[in-house]
Amino acid sequence: MAITAQEVNKLRQMTGSGMMDCKKALTEADGDFEKAVDILRKKGQKVSASRADRETKEGVVVTRVSEDGTKGTLLSLTCETDFVAKNEEFGAFANTLLDMAVSNNCATVEEIHALPFADLTTAEKIIEMTGKIGEKIEISHYVVIKADAVVPYIHSNGKLGVLVGLVNTSGSNVEEAGKDVAMQIAAMNPVAVDKDGVDATTIEREIEIGKEQARQEGKPEEMLEKIALGKLQKFYKESTLLSQVFVKDNSKTIAQYLDGVSKGLTVSTFKRISIG
Repeated sequence: MAITAQEVNKLRQMTGSGMMDCKKALTEADGDFEKAVDILRKKGQKVSASRADRETKEGVVVTRVSEDGTKGTLLSLTCETDFVAKNEEFGAFANTLLDMAVSNNCATVEEIHALPFADLTTAEKIIEMTGKIGEKIEISHYVVIKADAVVPYIHSNGKLGVLVGLVNTSGSNVEEAGKDVAMQIAAMNPVAVDKDGVDATTIEREIEIGKEQARQEGKPEEMLEKIALGKLQKFYKESTLLSQVFVKDNSKTIAQYLDGVSKGLTVSTFKRISIG
């Protein structure tokens, strides 16, 4: 049967799919809009499956902070190419997903996937978008933190995001300090808030590296443990947030900087997500 341009445009408005895809779907469905929509979805599923092994090294990071400033969420939506990542519709979709996650108090990616999205689930909508765009799309990270004050930071390229949780704020305005610390986290990529937050595996690895370095330098075997522990302290100083030298003022550490802003102010937690 003949498919009119008006019908094609109507299906395009309904689904957001390309004109040719809509025309083919309507032709295959003999003009039945519901069947045509199903055909387009099936195309999305097929494309998604065929691209399942593709790497998603591009994308965007988006954040939200609650009105009272005590809860922050961060989501990264990834794709295959920078061209798609910079697409306005892709960015809008990432923000829609995060808004839905926040309004439904989602704690995991799986919970976001299960949310209704019009007459689909969010997981199905992502598959549909995959078919429309022609690239693998996925929610690669979703994190939530809570603190006395949560401050977000998105790097200018949109591919790196940070949430930092501050405690002992004493009712002070700590937005600027939080932004400074968030930018420090973005630039220096600390492994933990302080040495107590460093996992045992990392500690063991650093000790073994320290021992081997000392051994290569010809140090006596009985001295290796002591030397390695000394190197571990240096690792803590360079790689844990509160002990790091503040990049804006190298005369003080992050801990000293925060304490100078407001007595007792410190970081309880942070999240850093980078794409690529």
